[in-house]
Amino acid sequence: MENTNRSTRIHWLDNLRTIIIFLVVLYHVGGVYEGAGLWGWFWIVDDPDTITWVGIVGIIFDIMVMPIMFFISGYLTPAPLDRKSGWEFLKGKFKRLMIPWVIAVFTLIPLYKVIFLYSRDLPQEHWSTYFHITNPNSQNWLWFLPVLFSFNLLYLIISKAKIKIPNISLTWAVVGAALIGLVYSFLIGGVLGFRSWTLTPIIDFENERLLLYFMTYLLGALCYRQNVFAEIPKGKTLYTVANSIAWLPMTGHIFARLWPFFYPEGFPITPLYRLIWWVSFYLSLLVMMYLMIESFRRYLDKTGPIWDELNRNSYGVYIIHVIMIGVFGTLLLNTNLPALAKYPLLIVSTYLGSNLVVSGYRVLIRIIKSSVPTKTGISA
Repeated sequence: MENTNRSTRIHWLDNLRTIIIFLVVLYHVGGVYEGAGLWGWFWIVDDPDTITWVGIVGIIFDIMVMPIMFFISGYLTPAPLDRKSGWEFLKGKFKRLMIPWVIAVFTLIPLYKVIFLYSRDLPQEHWSTYFHITNPNSQNWLWFLPVLFSFNLLYLIISKAKIKIPNISLTWAVVGAALIGLVYSFLIGGVLGFRSWTLTPIIDFENERLLLYFMTYLLGALCYRQNVFAEIPKGKTLYTVANSIAWLPMTGHIFARLWPFFYPEGFPITPLYRLIWWVSFYLSLLVMMYLMIESFRRYLDKTGPIWDELNRNSYGVYIIHVIMIGVFGTLLLNTNLPALAKYPLLIVSTYLGSNLVVSGYRVLIRIIKSSVPTKTGISA
């Protein structure tokens, strides 16, 4: 049955997006204290005090947070496209994604390098090297915005071209997306050798996961079109089984990621190893995405003043949180606190500080708008 209330806010989806962005904050805070030395050469702050298990927790976040963000974005795409013309839809997405991106890469990316050098007691460099377009550096965490805009553009083209898509069930769509993604990731990274990132002045993307992100985006749109979330399933069998077995593929993937570190003299990265890496990754992703979505759908479909404020702030928090990590992480460098104390302090200060900044910005914008007279001479 078609749900007549799809135009209303879906509270659990808003809450899920907010918590996923909080997990992104946790993941990036972990980069300050991870003990494998994988982040220190590029991350905004590199604290010499490390915590081994922070890197392991980061592996779990690395699997699921970005696919879920693209899934949510995909679910929220068809509704505005149905209400607007293609040009209006594209203008709206450009305003929401690309204008903040342009502002951020010309302000936050230079500030990132300032903090990077200052936190390491290194001298500041010539101003021209602080921009990603003049120096071969990535856009860092801001890569998500132009990639999502590209997905919106592709979805618009597909919709306007009226390409006939087979009427497929969600189950088969998920299975197909997982299999296609597995083959793609293995071939791109394990066979063809296009690993890591492609960096350009406009768009950065992770070679082995780009198709995965687009397919999770499309799965979100499919869930909207099929009205999958109209009712909560009555049975809990699948949910219970998934909770019971989730640790199996997750543990397998953690071991696959950590195994080379057990061989200081060098570990041969064979095709079989790559296959195990990606099979465990996709199995973990399937289980974790399902559990996150179902858990929020079943138990966190609620609202309130705190949820409302956090949900309104979530997008802004994503944009500025790395700079806040830099500010508070640098301050904590100069303390005598152990890493086990600095880590939770940096999480709380970053997330709370980011929300306060975003809330303050929104209040300031409201004050400015209310003080601007309209054409009739009455305040807006």
